[in-house]
Amino acid sequence: MPQPATPLFPWRHEDQDRFERLLQVHVEDRLFPCVGAKAALAKGTLNVLACNRIDSGWDDLRIHDGLLRFASAYREEPALFRSFAVVFNGPEDLDEPAFEQALWDRVQSLSDKDVWRGQEYDHRVSHDPEDPHFSLSFGGEAFFVVGLHPHASRPARRFAKPALVFNLHDQFEILRAEGRYEGMREKILIRDEALAGSRNPMLARHGTASEARQYSGRVVDDAWACPFHYRGADD
Repeated sequence: MPQPATPLFPWRHEDQDRFERLLQVHVEDRLFPCVGAKAALAKGTLNVLACNRIDSGWDDLRIHDGLLRFASAYREEPALFRSFAVVFNGPEDLDEPAFEQALWDRVQSLSDKDVWRGQEYDHRVSHDPEDPHFSLSFGGEAFFVVGLHPHASRPARRFAKPALVFNLHDQFEILRAEGRYEGMREKILIRDEALAGSRNPMLARHGTASEARQYSGRVVDDAWACPFHYRGADD
C-alpha cells in the first residue's frame, strides 16, 4: 500500500484520514485514467487536505496556507508528480453549473488571498483567463486545477466528494523539456477514451487555448466567459 504524502499542514479536519483514503482508492482504481496522479500516489506525493463545504469560504485560509506550503516545498525539491488535492465534505448534489460556480468562487477567493499576502504572480504564465497562456498562481507558482464531483458528466471527473486538485504548471514544462509530455498526454487520452467512450472535447495544449475552460470538467461553448479576475494587476 502506498504511503501517504508527508503532511504539509499543522491542522487536521475530522475527516482527514477518511478523505485521504477515499481519494487513494479512487486513484488506485485500474480504470482511473490519469497516470500522473497514479505516479504521485505511488511516490507518496499526493497531498490531501480535508475541508468543509466547497460552496463556503470557511476553509479558504487553510487552503491558501496549504498552497503556499506546497509551492515552497516544491521549490526546495522540484521533483515530478506532486499534487495538492482539496477534498470537501459536500455538498454532494451540485450539478455541473453549480459545481463550476463553486470552483470559481473558491479560486477567486484563494487568488485574492494571494494578493493580500503579497505573493507575486508566476511570470511564466498569464493572469488573464482569456489568454492561451493563462494559469492560476499561488505562492509564486503556476497551477492547473482539476475539478472532481459526484455529478460530473465525464467519468474521469466523477468522485464521491467535491474536490479540487492543484497541479504544478512547472511539472508540465519539465515533462516537455524531457520529451515525455506528449507520450504521457496521449496515454491519458487513450485511457480516458476507454473509460468514457470518447475523448474529452475540452482538452487543449497550454498555449493554444485558455486552460480555464478545462478546470470544472463541464463542456462549454465558445460563448462561455470565465468569471475569474486577478485583482493584483491593473485592468
